[in-house]
Amino acid sequence: MKTSKANRIALLFNANKSFDREIIAGIGAYLGSTRSAWDLFLEEDFRLRLNGIEHWQGDGIIADFDDPAVAAALSRCQLPVVAVGGSYADPAQYPQGLPYVATDNYKLIKLARDHLIDVGLHRFALFSLPETEHNRWAQEREQAFRSLMQEERMEAEIFRGCGTSASSWDEAVQGQIAWLRSLPKPVGIIAVTDARARQLLQACTLAGIAVPEQVALIGIDNDPMVRMLTRIPLSSVIQGAQEMGRTAAHLLDQMLHGVRLGETRIHVPPSGINVLASSQHRAVKHPHVMRAQHFIRQYARQGIKTEQVAEYVGVSRSSLETYFRQELGCSVHDAILRFKLEAAKAGVEDASRSIADVALDCGFTSPQYMHLVFKRELGCTPRAYRERVLGGSEAQLACA
Repeated sequence: MKTSKANRIALLFNANKSFDREIIAGIGAYLGSTRSAWDLFLEEDFRLRLNGIEHWQGDGIIADFDDPAVAAALSRCQLPVVAVGGSYADPAQYPQGLPYVATDNYKLIKLARDHLIDVGLHRFALFSLPETEHNRWAQEREQAFRSLMQEERMEAEIFRGCGTSASSWDEAVQGQIAWLRSLPKPVGIIAVTDARARQLLQACTLAGIAVPEQVALIGIDNDPMVRMLTRIPLSSVIQGAQEMGRTAAHLLDQMLHGVRLGETRIHVPPSGINVLASSQHRAVKHPHVMRAQHFIRQYARQGIKTEQVAEYVGVSRSSLETYFRQELGCSVHDAILRFKLEAAKAGVEDASRSIADVALDCGFTSPQYMHLVFKRELGCTPRAYRERVLGGSEAQLACA
């Protein structure tokens, strides 16, 4: 049987970024589900380099147009090009003459804000980035936040802070702490990325601000690397990046077969929220309970006991137990175990990790004890829980 020649396609993304990797994964998923034959060009170290791209002898390109250098380099490209990037409130900001697949910045912010409303919060703020030509998507998320707050006739509290580097780290953290302390509490904060949210979590810890009782925090990206680096598990909006990749690949495939798409624009909504501890706000009145929960969230996975929590708070064990029973209807031990269970559920959802490793990382004395807790609290074993979650949709994962 005669086979058709494979098309040579360049993917111009920085695949060291989680969002870009997800888009590339979506492109791969599209190719795996069709008979399209593509030879893909990616830089060997996954970084984005444009030198000589105008002379590249290929058949098509899918590119990150959030990067102005990419848009400029491809402005006169004669090959079929599909642009991928963030959405814009102003239609004039989109590239002219190209099909464009966008993450919907407005819906990302709205989903995050709606979640914070659902957990009972009434005050909101946004942690953004210093304005540059490379993060226009962050500015669009700021505009979305302003629009949502204006609809509610509320002031849009937005803090950009400064960029972080080795030389500016202390200045950045002190600026974040000063901003956090200035906000009326409790407050829900949306960070424009998970990386930005992680910084704010650290600032809250340094400032002794309880998360999520005083500050409930949610990021955007659902980046697994960031989740590994936070003491308090971070809630995050899941972008539809894989769907964006599949859509972009489908559009380019049509163009390779002669379909004229012009300025087709497709906005892909977020696919859900991974709700974890950082945004699970619950009004707590007693300051000792608030302080205890802040300690538990940071150190539960290290196997802390009730005595250590009471020592941190500065009260007797019996007094702290009384406060917990009155405020939360449970013991301190129950609160520690619940947090460890939530962390274990998130760990079990990662199919690359062994059940034994998850048990150890989450502070259980043995895999058998974690097995017992899962059976008692969830009615299934850790392995059965993994199979149930991974067998469902991303929406089910967000609600787990």
